[in-house]
Amino acid sequence: MDLTYTVIYSDKRKTLGITVERDRSVVVRAPVGTSSETIERIVNRKRQWLYGKINHPQKYQDLPHPPGKELVNGESLLYLGRYYRLALVDEGDTIRFKQKFYIPKKLAEQKRAVFQNWYKQRAKEKILPRVVGHARNLGVTYNQAKIMASKYRWGSCTPKDNVNFNWRLIKAPMFVIDYVIIHELAHLLEANHTARFWNIIRAQITNLDKAKNWLKDNGALLEQDI
Repeated sequence: MDLTYTVIYSDKRKTLGITVERDRSVVVRAPVGTSSETIERIVNRKRQWLYGKINHPQKYQDLPHPPGKELVNGESLLYLGRYYRLALVDEGDTIRFKQKFYIPKKLAEQKRAVFQNWYKQRAKEKILPRVVGHARNLGVTYNQAKIMASKYRWGSCTPKDNVNFNWRLIKAPMFVIDYVIIHELAHLLEANHTARFWNIIRAQITNLDKAKNWLKDNGALLEQDI
């Protein structure tokens, strides 16, 4: 079986890293100047591990992107793991949420931009403070925590100890958000997905399997435009 991969060079990296993204693509991140022979040798050395990751049930094949929803009365949108009805209103300049989304009619035509901005702002307000709390519980220190638009990744921990989180996570239940936060912060203690790594996470979150299964079953829903 052929193993194809994409190489991304960076002058900020000191070591070579290999990841299998949610769409089963293999990405090699290497320091600038790393020879193709060195990369191929390391990839071949990890071939068995990579095949295991590629065929893992939590990885998507041909990641589905369901069509975005229309901003019309009665439509429902996902937020913190629940669907809430949408109501178009005549007044106002911004989206309001009170057990229902109230959207000014003049904003309805800008559905993608308007709702993405709303989700991103809620992600900053709700996710970033929890990063602070979970970091304190784990006894780790990170450099920066950011909300970002990521393709095929819910979160990441960079070589410079930055932790990044996909804004789409704000659509997931809080226990799933907590799992992703703890997952990325745990990389500050253990870089690889070893038994110790998972033990660190299990010590912090009792419903680990439930969170992982929720992402596996509902990840595509988070990928919707809104």
